[in-house]
Amino acid sequence: MEQKTKIIAGEGRQDLVITREFDLPVELLFRAYAEPEIIEQVMSNPYTTAKLLKFEGKNHGSYQQESSDAQGKVVFRANGAIHEFNPNKKITRTFEMENTPFGVQLEVYEFEPVTEGTSRLRMHVIYESAAQRDQVLKLPFAQGLNMAHNRVEEIMSKLK
Repeated sequence: MEQKTKIIAGEGRQDLVITREFDLPVELLFRAYAEPEIIEQVMSNPYTTAKLLKFEGKNHGSYQQESSDAQGKVVFRANGAIHEFNPNKKITRTFEMENTPFGVQLEVYEFEPVTEGTSRLRMHVIYESAAQRDQVLKLPFAQGLNMAHNRVEEIMSKLK
């Protein structure tokens, strides 16, 4: 599978810069991060089903999500605060995986039109420490993110 999602991890830094270009207009790309039904589809996969328990897509909002396996057992939970929600432009939020040692991270998502039918997502993710960031990078993080971005493009292309 081609790795279209690019991750820049500077040596000794506690952040990542992630970019991906999509064959989607910026308005459709943004919807994949702003509409609960679409977020659930993107976060689901053949092994787990995602559910948003809470989603307040607005400045000073919050969210909580979980994923369950085929037997209904919760295998992943995350939550955070949405600090900035600027449609088709920017989302600034925190992200915390429950029951893990990873702590809270700050995420800034910037949505940029490239052409009328294409757009770019730039994510700046800041961790509590360089060690924490490096621990996340040891997981299949890049592959999972690329897979999620592929699902964004697949799901949203059907809405064109």
